[in-house]
Amino acid sequence: MTTSPQTPDDEPVPDAAAPGDAAAGARERRAAWRRWLAPLTATALLLGFAPFAGVLASTSAQRYSVDTVPDRPVAVVLGAGVRPDGRPSLLLAQRLDLAAELYENGSVRAVLVTGDNGVEHYSETDTMRDYLVAAGIPGDRVVGDHAGFSTWDSCVRAREVFGVREATVVTQEFHLPRAVRLCRAAGIDAVGVGAASMRERGPATVYGWAREVPAAVAALGTMVFRPDPRFLGDYETGVDDALAADDAP
Repeated sequence: MTTSPQTPDDEPVPDAAAPGDAAAGARERRAAWRRWLAPLTATALLLGFAPFAGVLASTSAQRYSVDTVPDRPVAVVLGAGVRPDGRPSLLLAQRLDLAAELYENGSVRAVLVTGDNGVEHYSETDTMRDYLVAAGIPGDRVVGDHAGFSTWDSCVRAREVFGVREATVVTQEFHLPRAVRLCRAAGIDAVGVGAASMRERGPATVYGWAREVPAAVAALGTMVFRPDPRFLGDYETGVDDALAADDAP
């Protein structure tokens, strides 16, 4: 008996999946994804907020009001922008007002203003210095750091370039925990005073707090890897001279 060769038409054909089975499979995959989505989201949020919570907790004992802050030789005022007309921004003016109050109270003896002066015809620190002198602080007690391009740069330069070992950091409340933490990581015995800005600049303040969450993650990396400032430069005696002027009879 001769068997004829099998043709393609003779091959067994698998049963086609029923439409209902495909839909059920899709539903099951979606349900599995939803089961994983909640824990994955919670983990991401936890990892994202952990550095921010750590910065808040680790600086809680170093953040004060202007009336309770312990004495430090120097106030370090961090820049916050200058208006086109050359006046300090509202947030920056608040910081400078706090620094002037600290000086008047005798809580600090000199002020280091630090900001970004990397663009021609834009001098943040000159604006800050002029504002403080107009507020009554002697010009020889106000020192400008023209290369404070970031919070970390300002902290490192305050210590390495200007010899600051103890300081009161002055900024907004939302920025203060990270600023104090970075300055302490840079080797400064830093405490801080923050300006409340919600009433005057509500949207900017809300944005500032929100921005601190990813900024705290970046700060953690900065503290681990300790990058060099954008510009370091040679030692400057401005703060030493300001403090010596205060000590002179």
